[in-house]
Amino acid sequence: MLKLSTKGQYGVRAMFELAKHYDQGPLTIKEIAARQGVSVSYLEQLLNRLRKSKLIKSRKGPGGGYLINKKPDEISVGMILHSLEGPVAITQCLDPSAKGCKRIDGCVARMLWKSLGEKIEDFLDTINLNDLVKEESKMNG
Repeated sequence: MLKLSTKGQYGVRAMFELAKHYDQGPLTIKEIAARQGVSVSYLEQLLNRLRKSKLIKSRKGPGGGYLINKKPDEISVGMILHSLEGPVAITQCLDPSAKGCKRIDGCVARMLWKSLGEKIEDFLDTINLNDLVKEESKMNG
């Protein structure tokens, strides 16, 4: 089973929360955590990564918090996941941080997994935060 880690899941949910409030000013980490059911300490780690990737920005002081750094339709789910998880590597042999497989040069299965990973990344790049906000609106309609 192909699974996305909690980093990716919670990161997308946090970005979704920020996108929903795009024109309403910053949200505090406590507000995001409460609305999305994520621990503040874990969310802090994720938001720091997203800030370093320039997908969000933070404001300090009273009335401060976090904001997305672009319009919701300019931030894809793929961008979020890439900043938190890295590239899609659905098998060990495609993981750039892992030691490579000895059969890499002539492995047909590796070519299949690489192609599938690219298609997943392409798909995730077609969905943006605005799409998620619209979908929630339809669900609550």
